[in-house]
Amino acid sequence: MRERSAQFEKKTLLAVLSVLTFGLTAFFAVVGLDFLVPTVFVLGFFIVVPLVALLGDSLPMVASDDDADAAGVRVGQGTTADDPITELRARYARGELTDAEFERRLERLLETEDVGATGSRERVFDRE
Repeated sequence: MRERSAQFEKKTLLAVLSVLTFGLTAFFAVVGLDFLVPTVFVLGFFIVVPLVALLGDSLPMVASDDDADAAGVRVGQGTTADDPITELRARYARGELTDAEFERRLERLLETEDVGATGSRERVFDRE
């Protein structure tokens, strides 16, 4: 098996870094480590966040738009209920599934979708 590292959208990573910088700055101010407050603030908001904003696409932890679109999902949002077949096809294309495994899972998904569609129609008729 190949090892997969976590990848994030650029916006998500910038938000996490900003919140982390603010949190550490506030923590050091409350604890009484006043000499670390300006250091963390400057390093976080004036060096790390702008560097990720400018160079984020070349960082290995930031997913490019092409990677997310090829997988059929946006990184950080997970798979949607509307797209399990797209995710299955992407996994098959990446070589994570064998032909037999792909066919078995596809059949199961199609059966599940048929049952879900039938159940939702019945519920609509029950309401009327």
